[in-house]
Amino acid sequence: MPRPRSRPARRLPGAAQPTATVLLVDDEAPIRTSLGSYLERSGYRVMRASDGVEALDLLAAYDVDIIVSDVLMPRMDGRELVRRVRAGGTWTPIILLTQVDASYERVSALDDGADDYLSKPFDPAELASRIRAVLRRTRGSGQPLTAASRLVSGELTLDRAARRVTLAGRELALTPKAVTLLDFLMSHPGELHTREALLSALWGIDFASSTRAVDHRVREIRRALGDDATNPTFIETVPQGGYRFRAEVHA
Repeated sequence: MPRPRSRPARRLPGAAQPTATVLLVDDEAPIRTSLGSYLERSGYRVMRASDGVEALDLLAAYDVDIIVSDVLMPRMDGRELVRRVRAGGTWTPIILLTQVDASYERVSALDDGADDYLSKPFDPAELASRIRAVLRRTRGSGQPLTAASRLVSGELTLDRAARRVTLAGRELALTPKAVTLLDFLMSHPGELHTREALLSALWGIDFASSTRAVDHRVREIRRALGDDATNPTFIETVPQGGYRFRAEVHA
């Protein structure tokens, strides 16, 4: 557990004024060096930790705006780090870096309280973009949507613990994959997600699957919600882009 701060949190020294402080956690020194340098060039102040134990020590002593952590690490892995941070009542946003072929890690990451995840290997520019998106969602909003137990958009409610979806008080019959997809879209409102990204994040890399699986689940959700694809209230199709949850969402 993070130890209580015995003194006011410190900001790292530096003449520049970065947009945010990123805590980068990875057990591989070359990744900490190269990725950390890229994020610094992108305008972030970067702190580095080799595993979850070292990360908790830094979090107890310094103010951090966002955590980017690998999942597989010695001593304390990324998922346990998420659980420890959330158990301490801290809602610092967290992005986990997961293995490409481990779809269960992605679902578990959200259940544990992570705000987003990115599959390895990835383009550092995409990580920088994810960091910006997560910070926009979470800054000044208290508990982030990805950590909320319930998501509400108008008359639509998703109870994450019970995996129940209701519309105007009526429970909807949705398949587990449809609920998982709706959960992801609602917890990232206003963000555009390609079919490939949704397939990778929620289904995992499976050559027996195709992006049609995403389209099928979107149609299932729309039928249940009575959402018109040509004039949607909830899920918008962006031609040549993907899908976006367009309605306002709150915890």
